[in-house]
Amino acid sequence: MNLKELKDMVDLMNENGLSELEVERDGMKIKLKKAADNTLVAQPVSYALPAMPVSSRPVVAEPVAAAAVEAKDNFKQIASPMVGTFYRASSPEAAPFIEIGQTVEVGQVVCIVEAMKLMNEIKSEVRGKVVEICVDNAEPVEFGQVLFRVAP
Repeated sequence: MNLKELKDMVDLMNENGLSELEVERDGMKIKLKKAADNTLVAQPVSYALPAMPVSSRPVVAEPVAAAAVEAKDNFKQIASPMVGTFYRASSPEAAPFIEIGQTVEVGQVVCIVEAMKLMNEIKSEVRGKVVEICVDNAEPVEFGQVLFRVAP
């Protein structure tokens, strides 16, 4: 699937008032879903990989919300709400959104995750002091991957 096909799917969703669309083509399955705030989230569901052994055991994944999750070490976590590329700043020349030791507020932009050439601002859902940045700049991130740890 290319970017034009994805844009056509989004247009189809908007024109017909759909909140969810799942398409399988060329061995790839993608699910487009509108969130409650009408933003669009795209998740690759599966890929067909030739000559790969398939396990007979089912794989069960626990969903991880983009919201802060209580960690074992009493830190809150800010997780990625999507698959994409993590950026600490709005451009290569700009200062990072946040640094270790800085206090972050609820609703404050903490990073950008680029997905399908779209820049998505990720906002904090917790208030506290940033104690760890878990991902290097311009690195790929997975859905639910911890980006930051915050002390409440």
